This record gives sequence, structure tokens and C-alpha cells, in this order.
Amino acid sequence: TMFNSEWNYIRIFCAILAGGILGFLVYNLYPAKVFMGDTGSLAIGGALASTAILTGTPMFLALAGIIYVAETLSVVIQVIYFKRTRKRIFLMAPLHHHYEHKGWNEIKVVTIFTIVTIFSSVLAFLLMR
Repeated sequence: TMFNSEWNYIRIFCAILAGGILGFLVYNLYPAKVFMGDTGSLAIGGALASTAILTGTPMFLALAGIIYVAETLSVVIQVIYFKRTRKRIFLMAPLHHHYEHKGWNEIKVVTIFTIVTIFSSVLAFLLMR
């Protein structure tokens, strides 16, 4: 399992990654002074996916990142549905824009998405043990 000592190098990598992300988060809290671009988010996503594959836990990563899965699926569903019916399911895709168009402010969207992510991450961790 991934809790054996043979995974120490992955633990160290994850600790370094988490430290870097937390350092960025300080400047990204509302009102944000720094915004992450595609290069940063794709690198973090690639690092997380690689870690999940190396540890044999890709399904737990999908559960922990359920918001990211929902964001991606909302775009896919919107495009397919629109091409077939010429109607939209969501006011706008990805999903966070749908909620903004429903009247939620940015702080509410981020807070709720963060709570869901924390809950799903804890659940994934508990199921993994």
C-alpha cells in the first residue's frame, strides 16, 4: 500500500508540492494579488495525476477532485447537448460560471466549491485506508 516506507520519495514530493501551493495561496486569497495561469494549473494537475498513478489511486484522485471532474463534465455535457438540441442545459459552462449567472458572487462560489473539495478529499483519504 502507499502507506509503506517505500513511498517516502512520493511523500516528500507531495510535501514540497503542497508547500509551494500554500505559498501561492497566500497571494491568491480574496482579493487576489496573483492569478495562476494554465502553466501552473496544468503542472499541478500533472503532478497530482502522476502521483495517483504511481500510488495506484487514480479513482481516489477523481473523488478528491470531484469539483474539477464536475467542471470538466459540465463543458462536455453542455457542448454535446447543444449540438443535438440547440438548447443549453447550463446558463454557461464550466459550472462555476453557471452559478455566477444565477446570481452567486465569486466568494460564494469559491467557498462552496472549497467546502465540497475538502469534504471529498477527506472522504477519499478515509476510503483509501
